[in-house]
Amino acid sequence: MDFDFDKVIDRRGGDSVKWNRYAGRDVLPMWVADMDFAAPPAVLSALQERLAHGVFGYGDVRPAVDAAVVEHLAREYGWAIEPSWLVWLPGLVSGLNVACRAVGRPGDAVFTATPIYPPFLSAPLNSGRRLLSAPLQLFESSGRQRWRWDFAATAAALDPGTRLLLLCHPHNPVGRAWDDDELEELAALARRHDLVVCSDEIHCGLLLEPGRRHRPYASLGADASRRSITLMAPSKTFNVPGLGAAFAVIPDAALRSAFRVAMQGIVPHVNLLGLVATEAAFREGGAWHAALLAYLAGNRARVEAFVAGHPELAMAPVESTYLAWIDARQLAARLGDPQRHFEAAGVGLSAGEAFGGAAYRDFVRLNFGCPRATLDEALARLGRALRTA
Repeated sequence: MDFDFDKVIDRRGGDSVKWNRYAGRDVLPMWVADMDFAAPPAVLSALQERLAHGVFGYGDVRPAVDAAVVEHLAREYGWAIEPSWLVWLPGLVSGLNVACRAVGRPGDAVFTATPIYPPFLSAPLNSGRRLLSAPLQLFESSGRQRWRWDFAATAAALDPGTRLLLLCHPHNPVGRAWDDDELEELAALARRHDLVVCSDEIHCGLLLEPGRRHRPYASLGADASRRSITLMAPSKTFNVPGLGAAFAVIPDAALRSAFRVAMQGIVPHVNLLGLVATEAAFREGGAWHAALLAYLAGNRARVEAFVAGHPELAMAPVESTYLAWIDARQLAARLGDPQRHFEAAGVGLSAGEAFGGAAYRDFVRLNFGCPRATLDEALARLGRALRTA
């Protein structure tokens, strides 16, 4: 089947958080992580069928939806799970917050590595926990930059009260798909320090290197599985974040019980239409997904070529996600805040400081999950901003 990712869908003036930020202004929004593509035809068809039923009362997760998740994880990642391990959530961010409440006690510590998706930084504090962090390292090998864990700094940042490690896998914003040896070292660190690892794997369907397969953290072995909470959703891969459906996979019964207890009274039921979309995406979205990855890889190549042509910018290769983490420190030394500079030129990017503080003030994150015409216009505006500065 042919899927038209080049089609520009007008999202202005509606309910889009992404586009409404710049309502009334000639600014292309390339910030929050949703794509400007229509959902897969199979998802739209399933939603239309459910809408035609006409009744939207309280509902349960049907066994068929659980089965679709189990089969999807086995088929895509070789990960065999039990349906009883699934805990449904209205979104991944709520899962991060529940994990912080479920593990340890108030006053205990939660570790994460920066730069990082901002809810990783707020969830521990929302839960009465202390936040500990250490920066990822940017290193160069064979003329290419790559972000990696600094395991010595990570171990040094932990204290005896640390109970939970929040892992972003694949990583937002730096775009790394962690290698098996890196995951194994994280698992060994968690074992030594008796940590539960909550692994956000919402971008696991967006590996852009042909033939590369996502490795769930919990699939590393029995010990990693026992001390794991894996958070997943169809929202990023199939562009349905507004439908509010996600899930945690928690193999250990005691940890799963603690997670459920922490949800009580504060976490609402999952949206019925989100469950419909999840089942349809996982069962019938394969061809659309493959076409999406090829299109995103083409967009990534455009962004990489643009950055390579402008010496004041730098970017490590994006292995996964549709998000480019751009180093604009050289530009900032000359012009100041790069996010504001580019916004004034008509491109709205995410400001780096939100991903871990002042150390990332001169980075920006660009969402290239959009039709090519939109991306090309954004890059042209960025280019003019650099030439005329």
